[in-house]
Amino acid sequence: MSTLLLATNNQGKLIEIQALLQELSVKLVTPAQLGLEMNVLEDGQTYAENAARKGLAFAQIAGLATLADDSGLEVDALGGAPGIHSARFSPRPNATDADRRAHLLARLDGLPRPWNARFRCVIALASPDGGLTFAEGICPGVVIPEERGVNGFGYDPIFLLPELRKTMAELDLAEKNQLSHRARAIRAAIPLIQELFAPGRPYWSPL
Repeated sequence: MSTLLLATNNQGKLIEIQALLQELSVKLVTPAQLGLEMNVLEDGQTYAENAARKGLAFAQIAGLATLADDSGLEVDALGGAPGIHSARFSPRPNATDADRRAHLLARLDGLPRPWNARFRCVIALASPDGGLTFAEGICPGVVIPEERGVNGFGYDPIFLLPELRKTMAELDLAEKNQLSHRARAIRAAIPLIQELFAPGRPYWSPL
């Protein structure tokens, strides 16, 4: 079976991506399953640059087609911050998700509401020969000052979906995978994955 490496060890991301790709006739593997321990410097200026760097680095070391993503929360009141710096937004060393949420809310304190925002995700599909394709997904919403919900990860507990009156952390996996930024990016990437593994392509192998 054709194999696709998912270039992340974030368990929350893996659960979402594996569920979204479960119908494909592709074997999904993780860096941990392959014994790969590699930290790729994410110092690009865009989500696409960061996703591409991760994807290419893992594809080349593993010799496998690789899916990588970069995502972030963009808050209008902060000029689009934290954006590509979402995972490194807190100034605290070894910051947790809770630390990052607290820092974001401290930055927003006193600014007029609503705090309109969006989650953005860019998927990079990389092949060992250096080939790259991209897909993007966006989910609009509003940041709220109190945490709600116990599901998800990152900024999910303070990201409200007004049409549902729920935060991302109040959704179950099936609900989240209908409308999240990552779900939308993955769905846009599925035709690209199918093309990557089409008969006659270098990374296709018969089932």
